[in-house]
Amino acid sequence: MNTIAPTGRTLRLILNGKSAGSSIIREAIHAVRKSGHQLEVRVTWEGGDAGRLAREAVHDSVDVVIAGGGDGTVNEVANGLLQSEGTLTSAMAVLPLGTANDFASGCGIPTDNPEAALLLAAEGDIHNIDVGQMNGRIFVNVASGGFGAEVTANTPVEMKNLLGGGAYSLMGLVTALKMHPYRGKVISPDREDEGTLIMIAVGNGSQAGGGYQVAPNALLDDGFLDVMAVHDVEVGELGTLFKEIMNPQRVDNRYVYYGQIASFQIEMLDELQFNLDGEPVRGKSFQFDVLPRALPFVLPKGAPIIGDA
Repeated sequence: MNTIAPTGRTLRLILNGKSAGSSIIREAIHAVRKSGHQLEVRVTWEGGDAGRLAREAVHDSVDVVIAGGGDGTVNEVANGLLQSEGTLTSAMAVLPLGTANDFASGCGIPTDNPEAALLLAAEGDIHNIDVGQMNGRIFVNVASGGFGAEVTANTPVEMKNLLGGGAYSLMGLVTALKMHPYRGKVISPDREDEGTLIMIAVGNGSQAGGGYQVAPNALLDDGFLDVMAVHDVEVGELGTLFKEIMNPQRVDNRYVYYGQIASFQIEMLDELQFNLDGEPVRGKSFQFDVLPRALPFVLPKGAPIIGDA
């Protein structure tokens, strides 16, 4: 579990360029360095930089690579680490700086105290966590399709900056008023379900969309992906649907399915928008797999999303 001694770790922060000028971040970095930790900083300029810088950190044998940004930055750094050549010896940590910070929040990583998050990276326990994979692309938190993906994709940056996580709730209401169903099927090793969906969420982590628990039973080290599928309903059944979404695990649900599985396919008649940790992907055919305990990750003691914490 704790594979690298907490003291003496080399740390490299890959910082989203949007946060590079923050005095709060600069003060936190200074405080961590002053406490005796070796912390380097690299700043992203454009798309793809975070993944490239993560691969460079592995090549340089950095002990802990810190993703400084939102869920998209976390995703890009994780992809970079896992695409590195050879055995991965660098661990990953997070400095949450995004709008929702769903993955960090679900893990119990401090989301409003940059110094505490950086000190956790320097001193916290390292666990090997699962990652999800969709068509060969890694996600560490949630892949959402349909309604949830449209909300994320259509929320303007200005609204995110103004309202924070509340922006997703507002766009969710707007999108719900004009959502349309998607016809397709979900194929797993032991069953095949065909029908009309308005949303599907595949969780390695537990929450998305600014704190909504799309995968309440998810653990990062159980070897499974948690799947919640929401079927289309008539307007008169929206009350029932809402109750089922709030309790997706009930076996007698009519419109909401919840299950845990290591590998499955989704085949759609029309293109469906998915978001992997907030990053948009469109297509008709999707293969999902879990890579068990593939990513060394720094987490706080008693992290709620780890089975052996």
